[in-house]
Amino acid sequence: MTDQTRVVSASRVVSAPAQVIFEFIADPSRQPEWDGNDNLSAADPGQRVHAVGDSFLMHNKGGKVRQNHVVEFAEGRLIAWKPAPVGEPQPGHLWRWELEPIDDTTTRVTHTYDWSGLTDPHRFERARSTTADKLQASVDRLAVLSEG
Repeated sequence: MTDQTRVVSASRVVSAPAQVIFEFIADPSRQPEWDGNDNLSAADPGQRVHAVGDSFLMHNKGGKVRQNHVVEFAEGRLIAWKPAPVGEPQPGHLWRWELEPIDDTTTRVTHTYDWSGLTDPHRFERARSTTADKLQASVDRLAVLSEG
């Protein structure tokens, strides 16, 4: 398996300012509203991300809690995190959101799932199930919320 097959992404132009869209992404309590994987159940309020090194806890529908470690950040433009079971090492996959303002009211949104650094073969099947159409569903749901 090549690294190229381990990186999937989806993109779309959204009729909303980048900062409006970014607030839905940077506030974990809002993420279950737009999750196209239908995997997230809840996150406690008050965990808004502000910088690399921040982390936030997310509950998934399977009852597990993940600690998401922010590894890339530019306010209003970029955020990426690596999830891990709470208190355990990061297994090596990454979720990234990039926002490229086209003008004051329009933004290109790109969502990427990169599992090229994933080393645990027990996680490969789940990683493979995160396809571009699921990422596109997240982008599309985020667009509806942001444009509303």
